[in-house]
Amino acid sequence: MSGSRLRAAALVTATALAVAVPMSSASATDSSGAGSSKSKSSAAGDCVVGQAGWRAPVQQRYVITSPFGDRDNPISHKYRLHAGVDLAMQPGPGPVVAADAGTVVRSGPYGGLGNEVTIQHANGVQTLYGHMAHIAADITPGSKVQAGQVLGKEGSTGASTGPHLHFEVHVNGKPVNPVPFMKQHNAPLDGRAPAPVTATPSAAGFALPAAGTPRKASLHQGAMSIPPKLMQLYRGAGEKYGVPWALLAGIGMEETAQGRNNTTSSAGAMGLMQFLPSTFAHYGVDGDGDGKVDIHSDADSVYSAANLLRAVDVAQGAAGVRRALFAYNHAEWYVNDVLYYAAAYGKGAGGVACTDGAETAASSRAAGAVRWAESEVGHAYRFGANGPDAWDSSSFVQAAYKNAGVQLPRTAQQQRDWLAAGHGTRVQPGDERPGDLIFEDSYLGPGKVGFVMIVTDPQSQRAVAARTPTLAVSYATYAGAQHTKHIFEVWRVNAPR
Repeated sequence: MSGSRLRAAALVTATALAVAVPMSSASATDSSGAGSSKSKSSAAGDCVVGQAGWRAPVQQRYVITSPFGDRDNPISHKYRLHAGVDLAMQPGPGPVVAADAGTVVRSGPYGGLGNEVTIQHANGVQTLYGHMAHIAADITPGSKVQAGQVLGKEGSTGASTGPHLHFEVHVNGKPVNPVPFMKQHNAPLDGRAPAPVTATPSAAGFALPAAGTPRKASLHQGAMSIPPKLMQLYRGAGEKYGVPWALLAGIGMEETAQGRNNTTSSAGAMGLMQFLPSTFAHYGVDGDGDGKVDIHSDADSVYSAANLLRAVDVAQGAAGVRRALFAYNHAEWYVNDVLYYAAAYGKGAGGVACTDGAETAASSRAAGAVRWAESEVGHAYRFGANGPDAWDSSSFVQAAYKNAGVQLPRTAQQQRDWLAAGHGTRVQPGDERPGDLIFEDSYLGPGKVGFVMIVTDPQSQRAVAARTPTLAVSYATYAGAQHTKHIFEVWRVNAPR
């Protein structure tokens, strides 16, 4: 908790309602919007809960009027690739919604597609939505969207012969047939209307209110994946205290990005859920049964957060949820950020409630690279140096990932090209994680990559790099760099296959 958050037990009732409430498994939302009480496991056994967020990009019945593939274009009368599928909603035009969580990269008139929106999703996937009659006012480049969020309304703008949604899926920049892709992601384009989702599913039997305004962190950072052990803690604490696990996950995301930024705050808040010691002294509980109540224990931190929320009457309707979160941190933007993240987790947007084996391996290597890089702060910079006492930017990154078990090429340009060749995933600015690499132009001129750094703290937009002879190996901010640099690319190293 920050300095503005709950400081003393006197602010709330002195008796915490630590009542064990047996609950069924948290209800995850499947790709069509229907609730399911079943957990989902990956082949590697690392996935704890959550359904993938993919869903049909509509809210009502529809028919496919033109499939993916080569055809005679009805406007130009030329035989060429129809790079998507056309969906005509029944009985008439209806809302167009995001097929999965992501970041809007384009919104507005776009050639023959008329009013069009493009969304960047995880793993190099983009979806395109064309010919809309209008686009929702909040769908602008850079905005975060959830699966099922309304993008606009079906229309016939651009090169179109009648109202329909032109829907495309691109993987690593190439269009693929949306029909098998969506089927593989448990969201078949079968013409049926997805079941509506009106509230965040809850293990505790009450729905969470929607996020309002103002918001802060969630405007720029989407909900990040939850490590399996942490997911178990959220579910366990939620069931014990009658608190929706998604709400606990929302707090964990807002406070420490699910443990990725777990450091003591300037106000002295500590642990995964960021408690001030004075508050933890009152609400702290032994979450893992080891006989100790430890502010630095993830289990104790999560269970204590659930204990606090229950004590301040979180279950008393929408107003109770908001009051409880405001007690946790006295800021309206904080309340709305947590509710935004809770909605994303509760709906399984982008599968964020579930970490698969590949992501776990990649995250582990990234964490190892960051640990090594931070241990080298203060070492000298020398162009062309390869360590161990001096580095340049690319040799520093190469050594960091070598230490984590990944062999990168030597120069910054070679590293970027190697990642682009299938060993990495390009990430939209604002979605970066610790361990991601940022490539910029530098001494080689505006058209070539000449500098690379390792992200250490996405929320403060801080990275570490071997910078100059004067600055040596040190921390640097990349805030605003995407607007001042000719080249600014964020890449994530994939787990070796």
